[in-house]
Amino acid sequence: MLDLLLIVLFCVLGVITGIATGILPGLHVNNVALIFLSLSGTIVASLSFLFNYGITEQFILILICVYITATSLSHTFHDTIPSTFLGAPEEDTALSVLPAHSLLLEGKGYEAVALSALGSYGAVLFCFIVLYPVRFLVGSPIFLYSTLREIMFWVLIAISILLIATEKGRIELFRIKHGKLPYVFGMLFAFMIFIISGIFGLVIFDCPVDSPIGLSSPVLFPALAGLFGLPTLLTSIMTKPKIPSQIIEKVKFDNKAKKASIISVITGSLAGILVSLIPGISSSTGTILAMTARGESDRKQTIITLSSVNTACGFFVIVALFVILRARSGATIAIGELIALEEWSSIMMPTNLIYLLMAIILAGILSYFLTLKIGKIFAKHFANVPYILLIKITITFVIILTYLFTGFVGIIILLVATFIGLLPVQWGVRRSHCMGILLIPITLYFL
Repeated sequence: MLDLLLIVLFCVLGVITGIATGILPGLHVNNVALIFLSLSGTIVASLSFLFNYGITEQFILILICVYITATSLSHTFHDTIPSTFLGAPEEDTALSVLPAHSLLLEGKGYEAVALSALGSYGAVLFCFIVLYPVRFLVGSPIFLYSTLREIMFWVLIAISILLIATEKGRIELFRIKHGKLPYVFGMLFAFMIFIISGIFGLVIFDCPVDSPIGLSSPVLFPALAGLFGLPTLLTSIMTKPKIPSQIIEKVKFDNKAKKASIISVITGSLAGILVSLIPGISSSTGTILAMTARGESDRKQTIITLSSVNTACGFFVIVALFVILRARSGATIAIGELIALEEWSSIMMPTNLIYLLMAIILAGILSYFLTLKIGKIFAKHFANVPYILLIKITITFVIILTYLFTGFVGIIILLVATFIGLLPVQWGVRRSHCMGILLIPITLYFL
């Protein structure tokens, strides 16, 4: 009984931490996971009194993994809140405006958060439904992952081509009298951003970064913060958008919208599962794959799809750790270091995986309701918040975190990455092309 209570306790603590990592820009769950990995010995020592109650050292390590798993899943729910309420550009200043931002500018920021929570929760339910079919497909007896690994170079090439070829943005930088330049120029600029990001990735992976206070020093932290975080925040400062008072009401669906939402959850979840297996592709790339598969959809369904991809990926990177014995995130790297990984090769699940799935179930339920509650609080009080000041504080916070984790070299990486990240905002193409920072180096690795 005590072991079950401890699992619930550490799961709840993980959900609370996931709220913090989700809401505070620049604070990522991977950093939290690596910090707790380095502190695992201290945590075990501080909880040694539990040995008197039959709790072993190995089980305390499992509790740390439960905490990391719950944090990771909770993060996928709550990161929609800052992405909705922070960094929203004017409607006519950037073609790459996110659907959640456009709803915020209409006073429907809470609706965007609610749709995202629905997509994430739907992904958790769908992933449990397909857990065993995916296990048999990816592992024995079909061994799909082994097949994918043999042709991974060509898979990554195909994904890169699809990423660029589906770019439909038309370049705002070069307006002409009657309309805008054709789509082919959007693809050309997307290709340029992809290549620049890839070269940047090849360079920074050889850069020595050190924390001045002895923290783990992930070089991708300043790079990704610069590519995807700061550009949108800087755009908001320059454009100074007027955010209207937010409407808070329950999201309603007609029958057509319900069917569309189910399709969004299914396609998004399947894409998220694929993302969890293939190195170098992100949730945004998975969303593009899902939207391509399902066809055109409105912005609300795009939000549901994106959230489903994000959470399904967070779910299945844990499962993949036991099926293909590969870590696909900082959280799973930490888990793999903390506990023994028994390959899931039979009908019965490994015991450690059962513990982590218990954490996912509880974290998913808690995170759904907490996301709605916190999103409602944000929507109620957001109009009274000094928006530009909040953006400046957020930027300062990201810079401070970058220095604490990666030192002055990290600051330089952040600066260069920000300049690259501003290109898709200014050119009106998707920011996901910046994922060349991972796709190109990993593609070359499989060459």
